[in-house]
Amino acid sequence: MDKLHIEEEHVAEAAILRLSGLVDSATSYYLESRLNDLIAADKVRLVIDLTDVDYISSAGWGIFVSEIKGLRARNGDIKLAGMNPDVRDVFELLEFDTLLTPYESATDALIAFDSQESNNLP
Repeated sequence: MDKLHIEEEHVAEAAILRLSGLVDSATSYYLESRLNDLIAADKVRLVIDLTDVDYISSAGWGIFVSEIKGLRARNGDIKLAGMNPDVRDVFELLEFDTLLTPYESATDALIAFDSQESNNLP
């Protein structure tokens, strides 16, 4: 039985992945595969909803960080949403808040994509 469950939803130009369970060395390959499939399909605006995630290992955090440069070069990004306090503490301890902006909810992350887009208009 997998310890990670992923639900996918597409809203406008963004894909939302709602994760539940644990993102560790045993399950991170599944998440990485889903992200790679989305990116290969030209989905570069990704919201990762972590509301129901209890733990993310270094392998899991590494997946998010490794994709940032390529996504941003294609006018995309990864936005993390809904981190519980324990997950957020590790996120901040690893100083990933210097690379990724956390959002309270997936809706807030989607709004941030919309506002980025309107800021890029001529």
